[in-house]
Amino acid sequence: MGKIKAGETIDRDRRRILAAATMTFAAVEFGVTAQSQAASKEKQPAMTTSGASFDTLRQIDAGVLNVGYAEVGPADGRPVFLLHGWPYDIHTYAEVAPLLAAKGFRVIVPYLRGYGTTKFLSDKTVRNGQQSAIAADIVALMDALKIDKAIMAGCDWGARTADIIAALWPDRCKALVSVSGYLIGNQQAGKMPLPPKAELQWWYQYYFATERGRAGYQANTHDFARLIWQLASPQWKFDDATFERSAQAFSNPDHVDIVIHNYRWRLALAEGEPQYDEFEKRLAQAPVISVPTITLEGDANGAPHLDASAYAAKFSGKYEHRVITGGIGHNLPQEAPQAFADAVIAVDAVS
Repeated sequence: MGKIKAGETIDRDRRRILAAATMTFAAVEFGVTAQSQAASKEKQPAMTTSGASFDTLRQIDAGVLNVGYAEVGPADGRPVFLLHGWPYDIHTYAEVAPLLAAKGFRVIVPYLRGYGTTKFLSDKTVRNGQQSAIAADIVALMDALKIDKAIMAGCDWGARTADIIAALWPDRCKALVSVSGYLIGNQQAGKMPLPPKAELQWWYQYYFATERGRAGYQANTHDFARLIWQLASPQWKFDDATFERSAQAFSNPDHVDIVIHNYRWRLALAEGEPQYDEFEKRLAQAPVISVPTITLEGDANGAPHLDASAYAAKFSGKYEHRVITGGIGHNLPQEAPQAFADAVIAVDAVS
């Protein structure tokens, strides 16, 4: 099992010199639970097989979408939304969900727009992949399911979405679990050049900025996604069946449009929709997140990510950062499901 360095919170004074100019780094520790102490004595192999899956999917109209989602656990349980990223799908949480359901959580795992069985209700709706549109989708899903407040947990696009909901709609977010921390971005920041090594990690973003990149992703979606899995999680020994199970989600007719727009929007190469302008203005201010939060990072994450010291001050409530060891990469919930579930359980206990 993946070992947790429990209580690895960020010390304000010791790390201040590493901060970006807009951050001051203060964190409040959760305290170490007996459960996380026990987990730290185990070691997770970085291996996933194809056994775990969701038995049934549900569909519901929510906002501009008909959302496909899995739900497990008691209907009257404490709600938690588990949000996937790119190029992954709901099976990121196939092993996390039953662990949480067994603890009394109502676990909801939706396909994001452009994935799986989630479809747009109208052919005329813009296939928009900007960050606030995806977050608004999840709030609309909460409304459709008549859920007032829930824990938000995610990785990659899902972590960014969870962060945005916690920042813009804190009354809807009980607590937050975010892999790789504070991922809220804006187009102005996207224009800023990075050191060469950092730019190299974003090669696919620049590829997608070209029409050749769109055509290449359209023609080679399956192989492209598998390459990203390998690069982002270099020590994860997933089998063919595990990848193929998730790859089915990329056959969604809107998938390529959503992915390409998402990355082009980040670089200000594509416009968003006017109804999200006010959200984006607020997000461009890098709002502080006040809800109880645990951030997670794998010790073998091959995707672009910041050190936790660079975002700790963005969480003003109860806060803890955990590093999950054992060769754990970018798709942390699928690679270390017990560690991810433990974080959700812990953040729920203090919220």
